[in-house]
Amino acid sequence: MEPTNSTVLLASASPRRRRLIGWLGLTADVTSVDTPEDLSSPLAAVPGQLAASIAAEKAVAAREAGAVGRLVLAFDTIVVLDDDVLGKPADLDDAYRMLRALSGRTHHVVTGVALFEPEHDAPRTFAVTTRVAMRELSDDDIAEWAAKGELMGCAGAYNIEHHLASVSLDECYQNVAGMPLCHLHAALGSGEVAGGPSGLMSPIAACDAALGRTCALGRTLVR
Repeated sequence: MEPTNSTVLLASASPRRRRLIGWLGLTADVTSVDTPEDLSSPLAAVPGQLAASIAAEKAVAAREAGAVGRLVLAFDTIVVLDDDVLGKPADLDDAYRMLRALSGRTHHVVTGVALFEPEHDAPRTFAVTTRVAMRELSDDDIAEWAAKGELMGCAGAYNIEHHLASVSLDECYQNVAGMPLCHLHAALGSGEVAGGPSGLMSPIAACDAALGRTCALGRTLVR
């Protein structure tokens, strides 16, 4: 993407995050950073801290690559099944293993958010957790999903936008897609973020329209 005069830099290669940031009314430049995602860290015992820590590392890498004077937004999404933390699959066998384990079960998706403000020495972070119900998946279902070519780039080897799983109306659907929109809106609109963007919009109408449902959670967060 060609640089603009945006005060926001989105440190993510995810096309979903690039689309979702627009639902906040923001124009952001986009960069991708290559940072290790060590899911075996002792922080794995506290998944929210782990995801927030990895997001912070991405934000720092983006700042070090030259994002001076701009608010950097970075994210990391992990899947938690019982006590196991699942990131992106290492290979196709790993992806099938993850999907078979998730099939017909409830799990949690945790997205860590890092906001690295201009002139600050470290990002501020938080994490959002969504409870997700995976539908029963046959091997044919998994093969059909694998044929779409997306499973290797997704935590837990699935993309909720392809209807493999569902969340209740009081849980954040877009958190599973990689960006907790209403929580991010609340953070950016709090007045506490230095270099915060102007023109911030509520994402609720766009999210409801895209999903064909009325979210109960967003209206408690976006004022």
